[in-house]
Amino acid sequence: MKKLCVFALTVVLITSAFAQQKTFDVVTYTPPKDWTEKQSDGNISYSRIDGGNWAQIALYNHRNSEGDIQADFDKDWNELVTQGKDISAPEKTAPTTSGGWTVISGSGSWQYNGANVATLLTVYSNNKICVSVLCNATAKPYLKDYQTLIGSLNLDASTIKESVGAENNAVLPVSAPTTANSSIVGAWINFTRESRGFINGYNMYTGGYMKKEYLFKGDGTYIFRQKDWLAVRDNIYFVYETGKWAVNGNKLTITPAKGKAEWWLKDNVGNNVDKWGPYQKAEKYALETVTYAIEFETDSYGRVLKVSYGKPTQRDGDHPADNGQYTSYVFDTGKSIIDYPPGFKK
Repeated sequence: MKKLCVFALTVVLITSAFAQQKTFDVVTYTPPKDWTEKQSDGNISYSRIDGGNWAQIALYNHRNSEGDIQADFDKDWNELVTQGKDISAPEKTAPTTSGGWTVISGSGSWQYNGANVATLLTVYSNNKICVSVLCNATAKPYLKDYQTLIGSLNLDASTIKESVGAENNAVLPVSAPTTANSSIVGAWINFTRESRGFINGYNMYTGGYMKKEYLFKGDGTYIFRQKDWLAVRDNIYFVYETGKWAVNGNKLTITPAKGKAEWWLKDNVGNNVDKWGPYQKAEKYALETVTYAIEFETDSYGRVLKVSYGKPTQRDGDHPADNGQYTSYVFDTGKSIIDYPPGFKK
């Protein structure tokens, strides 16, 4: 992974314009070919998924400079890169200046579900404003595309009036949809941590969680599992369901064949705070055939499957949103995040 980062840790200063260029904010550049574009509040991003590999590139709106390129880089690295990740300290290039702009690139590595991810951040500053370009990638060819985009980049701050307090407002994860025909085969997880709310700006987690997991097999069958271990309950909720799945365009139909829900007591002996205790009782469970609207995305944690439904179901619960109900599942390349109860038979 270190070699992957170092490969792209080069600085390319402002160059002449290329054909088919695009302008965003103060930046003119050549977009990467065959990548999916998405413009959000504060950035424009490009994403690509090829099997198990994926990448994102994002160009951010300019913000007021701290007056020093090192300070500008450190601020954007902390705000745009490190949040929510256990990432290595950045390896940075020496500052290089041309045409009134100074540039630094830095790279770090982190892991998601066992996969190595390289993150590269390039920051341009003229000591009045600064602009950042970010790349997350799991394979070297994507870094070449990032270098090509950086090499095509032109900056023009002549139309910008310095504004007091202007900050980078694009700290949300980069995301961009892929086509609805992308493969759904594989494991997808949803992991929500229980919280008592915020105290003094900090989220007070209890150690409890709610986990859901789909395994979509290549033969058109699926397994759905759910485990809820909450600090506010004395028992554990478990669901196991099997059946068939089918995708038609951006529609996913789930047709269950068998399923059950159970309550288990907690094992509170010693440190086994999230372990299974004795079986308690069965829960009434409805087998519901549902057709979902699906959307594939990428964010800073990898591939995401967004599953939308018109009304609450027992499988999905009740998750109201402005545009309906939906649950997001992240593609999982590692082991299952849900363990079976004692003596469970599939």
